[in-house]
Amino acid sequence: MRDPIGWPTLFGADAVIWTRYLVVAGVAIVVAGVIHACFVLLAKRAAARTKTRTDDILLARLRGPSRWLFAAIALLVAQPAMQLGPEGQAWWHFLAGLLAPALIGWLLIALLAVGNDIVQDRADISVADNLRARRKRTRAGILYRICLFVVMMVTICLMLMSIPAVRTIGVTLAASAGLAALALGAAAQPALKNIIGGIQMAFTEPIRIDDVVIVDGEWGKIEEINLTFVVVRIWDDRRLVVPVSKFMEENFQNWTRSTSDLLGTTFLHVDRTADVPRLRRKLTEIVSNDPLWDGRVCGLQVTDSFPWHIELRCLVSAADAGKAFDLRCNVREAMTAYIAREMPEALPRQRELAMLERAPRADPS
Repeated sequence: MRDPIGWPTLFGADAVIWTRYLVVAGVAIVVAGVIHACFVLLAKRAAARTKTRTDDILLARLRGPSRWLFAAIALLVAQPAMQLGPEGQAWWHFLAGLLAPALIGWLLIALLAVGNDIVQDRADISVADNLRARRKRTRAGILYRICLFVVMMVTICLMLMSIPAVRTIGVTLAASAGLAALALGAAAQPALKNIIGGIQMAFTEPIRIDDVVIVDGEWGKIEEINLTFVVVRIWDDRRLVVPVSKFMEENFQNWTRSTSDLLGTTFLHVDRTADVPRLRRKLTEIVSNDPLWDGRVCGLQVTDSFPWHIELRCLVSAADAGKAFDLRCNVREAMTAYIAREMPEALPRQRELAMLERAPRADPS
């Protein structure tokens, strides 16, 4: 017995026959579960003997899909014992056409996750020179999300096409697909622009995971790169969520684009008669005793001159942006304290002269 759209009807079949189907299927699934549990136990013992985490990641990700893969294989082996009739064969083909794409898609998604997890585990960004590791993590994460989106879309389409009603009206849907695609594209233009930007970012790499950037006047690190948006962790632990298209279309600062080494500057304003060589020697002494300095650059230059004072630029280097900021603060504090304590004559005198000019003058008469 079949319904009007061609699906097999369960209620017209003999109850004894369906009981046999269910008993055989249940036994097959139980046996498959026992075999899978033994296989997982052996795999865990083998993984415990290795030092790498690759096998642990593989086992954790594939444990769920492989359990149902074992069950599907067991049902396929036990299918002749069910002695399916016409109704049973119809249900068998229907369920197989619906579940097979889902199982294959789940397995592919798990394999994609395994590859991404292995790359993320091996790319250590905690080291000093982590440019290559950040590049691997960023590219792997974006490509994983792109492939995940494609696999899910293909899986859903294959599952829908296994339904007779959907397959029957597929020609009608295809005829109107062009207009629907245009309407959908116009409505989802911002989202599509971000998706295309995410794909482009995977290859051009304007930003990477853990990059130090300045976006919308905020200083922070790239914490997460998704297919359509980027999460920036700001210095005060706030999160700035930025569309991917913003990084592809607008200007922003990337302090760690080619290397994590940075130069930091601190500006001082002193009197025009200040002993600059003495201040330069003091800066070298301060920086040499600071563990944040990486030993590359240390210098002091007169960068500007004003009627009442001159501008000094203290240029120092550090291994990364965080250390450079702290080193700049240390230099500014130490140099200001030294000038106030040891060189008071180097303090700008504009305030004192202005006070003298405002003081009342004696009458010459």
